[in-house]
Amino acid sequence: MYYGRRTLILSAFGAILLGTALHGLYQWFPNAVTALVSPVCESLWEHSKLIYWPYLLAAVWLNRGRPGGIRPWLLTLPVLCGLMLLFGWAYHILLGGEAFWVDLVLYVSLMALGFWLPAQCSGPFPGVRWLLPGILAGVFGLLIGLFTLWPPEGILFVDLSSAPAWVVMPC
Repeated sequence: MYYGRRTLILSAFGAILLGTALHGLYQWFPNAVTALVSPVCESLWEHSKLIYWPYLLAAVWLNRGRPGGIRPWLLTLPVLCGLMLLFGWAYHILLGGEAFWVDLVLYVSLMALGFWLPAQCSGPFPGVRWLLPGILAGVFGLLIGLFTLWPPEGILFVDLSSAPAWVVMPC
């Protein structure tokens, strides 16, 4: 698929700005709807919403009128969220990092990767195997909703603002 450079850059910039605005949405308007799209606490899992929703919206916008064009974007979406969780875990839990600028660089870098990677794929993308990206993205969205309402126990769901992030790993 071909996407104009300007269109990709503007879409990426818009998605990054939307994700930044979503970070405080729940604090400004606390309710069930904003809880599904905005972090309700400072856990690593909740911050995956900052990539998921803006990126999904941008992918739908960029691929309107392009049947099957969204499939590489839907494949990239769970990968980006997984990388966000992995790098966030490494930085905040393993290294004990708390610098905001590192989080911001990580977020912008992952979003940039998310807009570069699918644009490198050429279509069309026919066949049943290309239903898998949509299913993966849908399952991740369902997990976001489920874990927003009923967060399980685990390090990804701990509010890092209320406890020190440093974890001493056994040697």
